[in-house]
Amino acid sequence: YGCDYRTVKAAYEEALQGNKPKTRRTYPSKLDSFKQIIDTKLEDQCTAKSIFKFIQKKGFDGSYSLVRDYCRGVKKERIQKATVRVEYTPGLSAQIDWKEEMRLISSQGEAFRFNIFLYILPYSKKKLLMQVKNPSNLEQK
Repeated sequence: YGCDYRTVKAAYEEALQGNKPKTRRTYPSKLDSFKQIIDTKLEDQCTAKSIFKFIQKKGFDGSYSLVRDYCRGVKKERIQKATVRVEYTPGLSAQIDWKEEMRLISSQGEAFRFNIFLYILPYSKKKLLMQVKNPSNLEQK
């Protein structure tokens, strides 16, 4: 059963005498004083290696595997957010983006200033991109 007969005999004799089984002494973890820092870093999507190096500078003298195992446990407990897929009906929605005062310098050193108009149809994913030099051309009259 995976146990030596002497171990079984010792446990049996202790039970007959009414002795309580030996309890292991619990020690505080080396991570206890750093758990708040680690949790904050995990919320910022930091890696276990970068967290380990960060808390080492703060005085942590434990091993990397201790930090890595704690990070794994926390990440497993955290519920992953589901990605919600959005379906679009044809012709009912569009997205417009406007970028003003863009500057581009050519290889000859000549500077160009312009605006960009971008029109996106999300259903078909078609895009219309226009370079606009004078924004008054788009004003409605």
